[in-house]
Amino acid sequence: MGDARKAPFDRLLCLVRSLSETTDGLTLDEMAEALGQGRRSAERARDVIALNFDLDEIVDGQRKRFRIVDGLRRHYTRPSAEELAALRAEVDAARDSGSLRFQQLQSLLSKVQASFDDREKRKIEPDFEELLKHLRAFSGSGPVAKVEPDVTRTVLDAIMTGQCLEFDYHTAEVDAPRWRRIACAGLLNGPVSYVVGFIPGRDGAAVYRLDRMSKSRLSEHAAQVPESFHLDDWLADGFGIWREEPRDIVLRILPEGVARARQWRFHPRQETSDEVDGSLIVRFRTGGLREIADHLFQWAGKLEIVAPDELKAEMSERLKLAGQMIGEHDDQGQ
Repeated sequence: MGDARKAPFDRLLCLVRSLSETTDGLTLDEMAEALGQGRRSAERARDVIALNFDLDEIVDGQRKRFRIVDGLRRHYTRPSAEELAALRAEVDAARDSGSLRFQQLQSLLSKVQASFDDREKRKIEPDFEELLKHLRAFSGSGPVAKVEPDVTRTVLDAIMTGQCLEFDYHTAEVDAPRWRRIACAGLLNGPVSYVVGFIPGRDGAAVYRLDRMSKSRLSEHAAQVPESFHLDDWLADGFGIWREEPRDIVLRILPEGVARARQWRFHPRQETSDEVDGSLIVRFRTGGLREIADHLFQWAGKLEIVAPDELKAEMSERLKLAGQMIGEHDDQGQ
């Protein structure tokens, strides 16, 4: 029974392959012969194939021949209108956020669109244009840092060639830029983008904002990144971008916030456990207490900080500063 049901699909697949391999095309009679069925079955098979592939129709005297344009490989590697629109939305989001990925994504989009022939453009453009009216990649509020194209290119060159990166670095605390040489260990893309690197002769990785770098160039010195360094592990040791001694963080999500917390990621290596009172305990180990405290503001009324005491103190300080925004002042400050 299984083989009997499978036979029609086998015949249809064989016909698809024949239509993709022929250069002159197949007539309906030749398609019927390939199927081992009548002309009416060949017509139905042709219509099904035309819904899924670019089926070209060639007029040969009184007959018509059919073939799948550009073979099967082209069909399965050609982006759909949905995929193209999603890429365009990411390009727009990268542009609006100031991400250094904008130029790379824009270049990729241009190359994909340039690869389409006239037939493909006519087929995909109506759906693509309609999707563009309704599809967006959301970019929330936050910092926007413009990175010069030559900086991004030089950082990537340093990573790929294994050479050190040299640049002048501007900070908010110091008026004059300072020269730096680092071995690049990672590139972090975002609204504010950073390069992670090691200063030769010093322990520990440091981070540098790309928008504060100028006069970037490749060094003559070979880059040496410790073999023990792994970018994902380094990222997990901090809640955000800044590094400090990791601490064991314990949060208690109150019952009214548990449903939301189950769809939330506080840390990529968090562990959770259910409590008998319906609350949820979230544990993870990381540094960056100030960034954690800032993040937890949005959980007010739904979360308690269990540990460590340093995080409680940091949150208390952040609350005092936040109170000043609405005119509240510490008694000692009056």
